[in-house]
Amino acid sequence: MKNDYYESPKPSWLTKQFWRAAGADKYLLERSTYSDQIKYFCLGGIVVATGVLAALAGGYAFYVIFEPKGDALDNMLVQGGSYKDVIHLPTVIIALLFGSIWGLIIYNIDRFIVTSTGKGDGTEAITRKEFFGAIPRIVMGLIIALTISKPIEIRMFQSEIEAEISIVQKDYLNDLDSITNVSWDLKILPFKSESDSLKLAVESQRIDLNQQRRRLEDEAAGKLPPSPPGRGPAWQDKKENLDKMEAEYNIMKVSSEKRITYLDTIITNYEASKKIEFQENVKKKYSKDGLLLRIQLAHEIAGFWISLFITLLFVVIELTPIFFKMMLVKGPYDYMDENVKELSRAELGIEIEYNFYKDGEGIEKHKVTNHAADVLKNEKKALLAAQDELNKKIIEEWKKREIKKIEDNPDDYINNVS
Repeated sequence: MKNDYYESPKPSWLTKQFWRAAGADKYLLERSTYSDQIKYFCLGGIVVATGVLAALAGGYAFYVIFEPKGDALDNMLVQGGSYKDVIHLPTVIIALLFGSIWGLIIYNIDRFIVTSTGKGDGTEAITRKEFFGAIPRIVMGLIIALTISKPIEIRMFQSEIEAEISIVQKDYLNDLDSITNVSWDLKILPFKSESDSLKLAVESQRIDLNQQRRRLEDEAAGKLPPSPPGRGPAWQDKKENLDKMEAEYNIMKVSSEKRITYLDTIITNYEASKKIEFQENVKKKYSKDGLLLRIQLAHEIAGFWISLFITLLFVVIELTPIFFKMMLVKGPYDYMDENVKELSRAELGIEIEYNFYKDGEGIEKHKVTNHAADVLKNEKKALLAAQDELNKKIIEEWKKREIKKIEDNPDDYINNVS
């Protein structure tokens, strides 16, 4: 707009992009006042900012989901007495891709919400009717604000969360190792008990034989009174019994050793499986590093109020455009926009009579008349009616001619029919 008393400011490229984000008409805003231009520049800026925050939050959330799992503190380097993140480049690329897509999704949803939110009655007051009409958009905005705030919240308290996750992982590993110990010890115990019993029986028999042998030698040497020294018939009987016992012991020892070897093999295999399960437990503990756990720990670390304030901050950012649009006072841009819409409707033959009637629930409805469509419908009706009338006349004329043919020469007509 340019005249003797006012000239509209020329917008920059960035201003035009923010207008586009707010769903505003660039052609009309270029001819509007500076205050209108600033209104929609700020609305567009909030929409763009929300999209950027959503991209950052979504990217970080996807990074947490896809990053290689390990010990929470091992995933950080110690430099200068403080921890520094270890960046996994392939996961960063995936997070950038999905984060960008997520940011664009939220940007388009926000753009739709802001564009579809009307200006209410054009005053600063938000009436009850305006508020209840905006509830679906407010609910969508709240959900979006929550999805943005939580990843940013866990990033804010990352160091504290990593320390807590490390403790959780260690406790979880201890629990897994305890379960592994109990389950495998129950399997190993019967075999170990049998092996120990066999070893004890062999050792006990060996000790008993040695004692018998020393006693027999002492008896032959006359060291056990009142027996005289020498190897008489009584001693010879005892020697034969001892040899028999030793032969039985050797058989029992060989049999027991075979059984013990078999049992020890089973125990060794079980111990190897137990060791493998311990290694698997170490991998399982890394599962305690998901997005949900981080959100839960963030709530515990930050506390209810701090977590609530962070969420409310993003709720305010997300819902501001909705409430601002309901509070905007109509300016030249709004009236020009309405005028263009009326002109478009008039050119297309569309007539709207506002609050023309009330439905069964008492809600006022508009009457919409599509004149161009009505004209076309009337033309089609008239054309079809004329076509019907002409068809009737043609049939009537054909009927008259056929009757005349029959009257002039009935035999020919009858033969043709036959």
